[in-house]
Amino acid sequence: MQDQTITAADIRARRTEAPQPRDRDFAEALGISEAALVAAFCGQGVTRIDAHPDVVMGAAQELGEVMALTRNASCVHEKVGVYDNYHPGHHAAMILTEDIDLRIFPSHWQHAFLVERDGEAGTRRSLQVFDAAGDAVHKVILRDGSNHDEFTELTKSLALDNQSPEARFAHRKPAEPAKIAEDKIDILRKEWQRMTDTHQFLRLVSKLKMNRLGAYRAAGLPFARKLTPDAVDALLSNLQSSGTEVMLFVGNSGCIQIHTGALHTLKPMGPWQNVMDPGFNLHLRRDEVAEVWAVDKPTQRGTATSVEAFDAYGALIFQVFGVPKEGRDSRPAFRTIVEELQEVIA
Repeated sequence: MQDQTITAADIRARRTEAPQPRDRDFAEALGISEAALVAAFCGQGVTRIDAHPDVVMGAAQELGEVMALTRNASCVHEKVGVYDNYHPGHHAAMILTEDIDLRIFPSHWQHAFLVERDGEAGTRRSLQVFDAAGDAVHKVILRDGSNHDEFTELTKSLALDNQSPEARFAHRKPAEPAKIAEDKIDILRKEWQRMTDTHQFLRLVSKLKMNRLGAYRAAGLPFARKLTPDAVDALLSNLQSSGTEVMLFVGNSGCIQIHTGALHTLKPMGPWQNVMDPGFNLHLRRDEVAEVWAVDKPTQRGTATSVEAFDAYGALIFQVFGVPKEGRDSRPAFRTIVEELQEVIA
């Protein structure tokens, strides 16, 4: 529950007293959203802009090489690259480049800010987008070689008339737990076998009044195999040692970010498992992985196998697939790795 009574001035004062914690952690401790913390500094290094993806992606494409960051409560996905090849859309939009690969859901892009902060390491600049509840949807973080002069110009050209540090946010919607329609399980299994594309899956489960996790539990073998939570570590370790290329998806309600390639460097630290590769970092809270499924979906190009992790509330943390590209097909190697992962014994 967000504290709607605390003022922007109060937030700024508290932040001055405690400058060290990350924005997300500080906001959570204060009982406010991350966007409320950012908005409190409007006019003091923060500029409110239109949050529509057409505006945000247009700005991102002017900034040169940057870091794209998309996260959920349990996993952070960071990619270095240049924003380009933007495909707008009313219900869904995309950025499609070799390095930055995004699926964007515009209805959840509700608040956006250009953020400039001075610190011991110099001035840090970023473009940050939040949903209606003030949770981070996507961030564009400038690097040393980014176009910082253009960022300064954007703070002038994109600034909205309303630069008030006060803002109100909706209550955060909880994750939907597994939803199963017991009387539709046979239909689910029959229709699952008839799929020709992975994108048909969510339409199918929605039609049957289920959701992703509920469908996996309901369908069971041979469609979905429940793995132990520590299968995630085994998967990442085997991918690293084998050099198998994958597509690794991390997202939230407003954005999904995809890495395509091998995983080279794993660095576990406390509850975190970290991929620390040039151009790609992943930070995963292993202790928040509650349920893991190996899933097979039929497609016109053969079976698409994935490993998907969920938290204790039923929220999707990440998905990993083999790469299906012609001349770069890692699906057989990925499937072999997945088949060796330990399953839950009923």
